[in-house]
Amino acid sequence: MNTIMVTGGAGFIGSNFVHHVIATTTADVVVLDKFTYAASRTSLDGLPARRLRIVDGDICDAGLVDSLVASVDAVVHFAAESHNDNSLHDPSPFVQTNLIGTFTLLEAVRRHGRRFHHVSTDEVYGDLELDDPARFTENTPYNPSSPYSSTKAGSDLLVRAWVRSFGVEATLSNCSNNYGPFQHVEKFIPRQITNLIDGVRPKLYGAGLNVRDWIHAEDHSSAVLTILTRGRIGETYLIGADGERDNLTILKALLAIFGRDSDWYDPVPDRPGHDLRYAIDSSKLRAELGWVPQRPDVEAGLADTVRWYRENESWWRSDKAATEARYEAQGQA
Repeated sequence: MNTIMVTGGAGFIGSNFVHHVIATTTADVVVLDKFTYAASRTSLDGLPARRLRIVDGDICDAGLVDSLVASVDAVVHFAAESHNDNSLHDPSPFVQTNLIGTFTLLEAVRRHGRRFHHVSTDEVYGDLELDDPARFTENTPYNPSSPYSSTKAGSDLLVRAWVRSFGVEATLSNCSNNYGPFQHVEKFIPRQITNLIDGVRPKLYGAGLNVRDWIHAEDHSSAVLTILTRGRIGETYLIGADGERDNLTILKALLAIFGRDSDWYDPVPDRPGHDLRYAIDSSKLRAELGWVPQRPDVEAGLADTVRWYRENESWWRSDKAATEARYEAQGQA
């Protein structure tokens, strides 16, 4: 693959993937990003201009998408509206981007016969009970619980249908919660980190017992590249790094890094439909493609992430006030 198109390549997970591709391969990258509030051109700073083309555009723009897909060898599709709280406030952008956008891309790769990889979430499977030893597998039935996860589930099904009906050469991956550099301050971990940097008490939904299966964005990037280059067409692979932690444990780890008492936070009312637990069984990916996470230590990864946000305040500072104002306006302060 000489040229890879990355949709949403200026967002959190997409930009980490772009950095990984340029660092570990010889491929050139075309980034297609709408540059909503959650994307940043500065996330791609420092990458060689001769290997990177950045296009400001919408994945729902069929003409633009068609012309770009015709010029590349593969498409890796990260672009999505992804914030659960925002989907509860206004589901319409999630339907447009996650469903219509994915359809538009699929039609383009179908016309031009290009390789396609679709990046999705474990949230399509719903949630697990806190005391349930089971984990999600590729065979877990879909049971989404929010406008965000339901539109991602729908986009997954579109990809599967285009593989079966039209022979599109596509793979899919569903990943657990990512953390690391370049994540917008609206998300759980960077919101807590930036509050602590500012000396503001963090906020925690409910009792903080909801469990997420955390993976560093660098490990997610290496898994996606492995699937793109070696995955079997039509297959779904779950990506996880055995990083199950409840939200309270994550928050207490961050408080310890900042030298704060473990109870220095404010509980706030839980959000509607808050999934209890996610847990990924990534044994298929590991056994079939030989992938293993290189950064499985969540606590060490959190310390590195805190260091990144301390050292890159200029990257996130301008978004902080607007994010907190939006939470307050939505009654989720």
